[in-house]
Amino acid sequence: MEPLASIPSSMHLSDLRRLVTAGENTYIEFKREIPSPEKIAREISAIANTHGGTLLVGVDDDGTIVGVQGYEEQEYLLDLAVNELCFPPIDIRVEIVPISRKRDVLVVTIREALKKPVAVQSDEGRQYFVRERDKSIKASPERVALLRKSSAPVGVTFEFGPNEQKLLRYLDTYGRITVSGYADLIQTGRKKASGILVNLTSAGILQLVRADDETEWFSMSRDLAS
Repeated sequence: MEPLASIPSSMHLSDLRRLVTAGENTYIEFKREIPSPEKIAREISAIANTHGGTLLVGVDDDGTIVGVQGYEEQEYLLDLAVNELCFPPIDIRVEIVPISRKRDVLVVTIREALKKPVAVQSDEGRQYFVRERDKSIKASPERVALLRKSSAPVGVTFEFGPNEQKLLRYLDTYGRITVSGYADLIQTGRKKASGILVNLTSAGILQLVRADDETEWFSMSRDLAS
């Protein structure tokens, strides 16, 4: 992939302020400056693995637009992150918005990845991240499997057998179930239980929910539950 080449932005400072007013969310992330290639690779890959979005470099967490001096260094760190640490590399667009004579904000547009999941190389090996509200979080094995299935060229197939029937009866009574709970319910290993839950989620029958305490469970899809 070609090295990054930033371009002057058609966005005015007033447009930037309106964008910042929306605050951080699934689609927007603020950074005062880039902390390191690996940390920013996590943020960018999480956005690419979810719905795509925008990274604003030169904006504090509280929404204060401070800008950066010498955007070329920030651009270099972005280049390392997306081309050397992300697999596959991520195609981003970097626009420069001047906010004063010496300071600029980098508006980094991140498209949703066509082939998921995008991994990040770290000292612990390749890791996967997704966007959850205004945070970039490490993806569970189930989320990684769902990302892979979202990019698969063929549809999801599954057999609606006794294990699936037990699951639906359980959900009808209790509303939600964890992978380990489902493994106990059908008396099987975690891998098989996870595979069934992922298949049903990919088919739109279940949904995967993550709580603030980082626990995850499966419940009936909102479309089917309504």
